[in-house]
Amino acid sequence: MEAAMGLMRRMPPKHIDTALSALLSLLPQHSSDLLSQVDQPLQVLCDAEYGKEFILCEYNRDADSYRSPWSNVYHPPLEDGSLPSAELRQLEIEANDIFAVYRDQYYEGGISSVYMWEDDNEGFVGCFLIKKDGSKTGQGRRGYLQEGAWDAIHVVEVGPEEEGTTNYRLTSTVMLSLTTDNESSGTFSLSGSIRRQMNMRLSVQEGHLCNMGKMIEEMESKLRNSLDQVYFGKTKEMVCTLRPPAEVVMRLPDS
Repeated sequence: MEAAMGLMRRMPPKHIDTALSALLSLLPQHSSDLLSQVDQPLQVLCDAEYGKEFILCEYNRDADSYRSPWSNVYHPPLEDGSLPSAELRQLEIEANDIFAVYRDQYYEGGISSVYMWEDDNEGFVGCFLIKKDGSKTGQGRRGYLQEGAWDAIHVVEVGPEEEGTTNYRLTSTVMLSLTTDNESSGTFSLSGSIRRQMNMRLSVQEGHLCNMGKMIEEMESKLRNSLDQVYFGKTKEMVCTLRPPAEVVMRLPDS
């Protein structure tokens, strides 16, 4: 199991589904652990009742059905699917509305979904998801990419309240993949994923959504900077070393 998880952490996002299917065939006894611990590229389904798309993931799945955050109904229908409590469902509705505004401001489009459920420690867990298709045929407004996808998964574990404060544990994963295919840059493909964690103990005076939102905003800023420095910065450095621009190539003087 440890070797399988190590392999999946190094797998490019566009190959995760294929690799995970192969591991499930090789390790059927660990299927539940693999499905719960391996972050897969996010998929989307439309809630026909509300006419809105929602994101599919392990956190809104029950058997082979997925719960919509808009209607609170499983697709395909599932009679005994788990549902959040009335209080937590109201918080989930508010979180989806607020997170949609955040998504539009930072991502200029895309799809977002928020799911919440009770845990075993008298607290609850919130999962905040964003999927942005940056390809020419998708939501890429600038048209630079032949293919492009940004999948962000933020899971916030909220502990029980103690003396007006609560412990928040945020685990964030971002999966990025992009491909260009044009005359100026040629064919170029880059993909990878990054995961980080953050723990904070905060006052609940301003509310859980405010606290979780601040943590996610701060974490996404750190993740974007890391991706820019690690993936794009190192790639640019390597390309410029192997193929220096013409203007910096020094000509040797004639002997």
